[in-house]
Amino acid sequence: MLKYIGKRLILMLPVILGISFILFTIMDLTPGDPARMILGEYASQEEVDALREEMGLNENFFVRYGKYVADAVTGDFGTSYRSSTPVVEEIAARFPATLQIALLAMFLAVLIGIPVGIISAVKQYSFADILSTVIALAFTSIPAFWLGLLLILLFSVRLHLLPAVGSDTWKHMLMPAVSLAAAQMATIIRMTRSTMLEVIRQDYIRTAKAKGAPQRRIIFHHAIKNALLPVITTVGLSMGNLLGGALIIENVFGISGLGTLMVNSVKSKDTPMLIGSVMFAAVIAGLVNLIVDVLYTYIDPRIKAQFVKKKK
Repeated sequence: MLKYIGKRLILMLPVILGISFILFTIMDLTPGDPARMILGEYASQEEVDALREEMGLNENFFVRYGKYVADAVTGDFGTSYRSSTPVVEEIAARFPATLQIALLAMFLAVLIGIPVGIISAVKQYSFADILSTVIALAFTSIPAFWLGLLLILLFSVRLHLLPAVGSDTWKHMLMPAVSLAAAQMATIIRMTRSTMLEVIRQDYIRTAKAKGAPQRRIIFHHAIKNALLPVITTVGLSMGNLLGGALIIENVFGISGLGTLMVNSVKSKDTPMLIGSVMFAAVIAGLVNLIVDVLYTYIDPRIKAQFVKKKK
């Protein structure tokens, strides 16, 4: 198992390197001069040229990228052009707010999505099944930012129940989390329903029914455990989607998180901050997928047996 985890961590390195190269290239090709943005439009050209020389912006593209990668390997991801603070410190200050929203959204999506999907499969073609399918399709079609605006109009402007902006209390996090969770919840409902329908039609389920096993035992002891593997994969992939979706939601609700930091970095052409933020989010998404793969061995004994055989 440790060997497998080590291989997966090593395979993440070229992915992260590729992401950094693509972002570095895009930021280099986009119009705008970081030195001019830092000094302002009224700075003289001599001052701008001096700052460009100090920042190393006059060097060749591959030289600048090589220096960035060499520094990143040692843990130095540069300094923000906009705030003049180390990238690592800025990310560490902003990420907790984004993580809270993503985890709360994932909790809500799993808490509602899996039970509703199970009920839809067990009571196929019933009113509950049709209603859950319609709701899942609707939430899949609604953009998260639009749902967030509707929630603000309803719960903040009309009912005055929840604050519209900020991230100070759990009340501030509730509407952003619901906005993010809606689409992921719909995906989990559909995935749980389809996998449960496939499992409950298997021969061993028919055998358990023929032997007179209670319906509750068949569902909870036999069916759910085997239907969870694809659902867990969906949950793992959803975590990356939630981190990416927070980029828009944080701007809608005025939350100072990692998403807002990325948007501001793009506007100010803050290359070190943008690359550092995206790479950090990519690492988090990769680690979540690795954790999901490791959980497989505890849910499915067949996968665990493969690792045992390889170890022998």
